[in-house]
Amino acid sequence: MVLLSCLAWGEAAHFGAGAASRRRRARHSPTGRDIAIVLLGFANRGAHPNLVNRWRARIAVRTARLLVRRGARSVRVICCGGPTKGPVPEAELLAVALRHAGWHGETVLERHSRSTWENINNVRPLLRPDELIAICSNDLRAVKARVYFARQDPSVVERLTIAANYCVGEMVLVKPLFAAVGLRKLRTLGTHHR
Repeated sequence: MVLLSCLAWGEAAHFGAGAASRRRRARHSPTGRDIAIVLLGFANRGAHPNLVNRWRARIAVRTARLLVRRGARSVRVICCGGPTKGPVPEAELLAVALRHAGWHGETVLERHSRSTWENINNVRPLLRPDELIAICSNDLRAVKARVYFARQDPSVVERLTIAANYCVGEMVLVKPLFAAVGLRKLRTLGTHHR
């Protein structure tokens, strides 16, 4: 019973974080717009994409397909992340995972950032002025990234659009861990930015 409660709490935390952001960005229709998907990497020790980076790549592909169905003119994916825990930049591992998940569109690599703050700082010069932006990660990290966009360049916040980060039952065993870490980090955002 305790395990089921923990899993349900993790699911609810991710759904709640995603639902709030979806409501705020519902007004940004992708119809006829160019979209940049900002795909945030996860620490990866090996030379192959780990479980979390494969999950995030699936989120990006799912988001791209959703945006195309909703009328986006073009979609490209910007993979973010340097080599934080292993020899290969997270961005390169994400690009591999994207191909395995069925992505064949434009992919841009940002290979230097070592934190979410740096992800946002380093991706901003890669964004085109007319693009809408979808942040792909787990829901709570996407919230954190939106806060960082707002702190670094508030004008970018007006260009954020929907992402298909949440899928019921997906990665249900790790969602409680990501919820606990994500909620703790969001609580500290008032005084810390990394």
